[in-house]
Amino acid sequence: MDLSQAVWRKASRSTVEGDNCVEVASVPSAVALRDSKDPDGPMIVVSRREFQGFAETIRKL
Repeated sequence: MDLSQAVWRKASRSTVEGDNCVEVASVPSAVALRDSKDPDGPMIVVSRREFQGFAETIRKL
């Protein structure tokens, strides 16, 4: 999947110091995730349904 035109947003719970930052981008039929400190590094692409389940789970933590 080509993510070169994706618009990335930093997670609202990322720390001010810049560590532990996750960015997400909405792409057709999916959500992409990456480490903001390594924007050219590995990315994970999951279905919207999978991301919703992930988000619901971490909200409970």
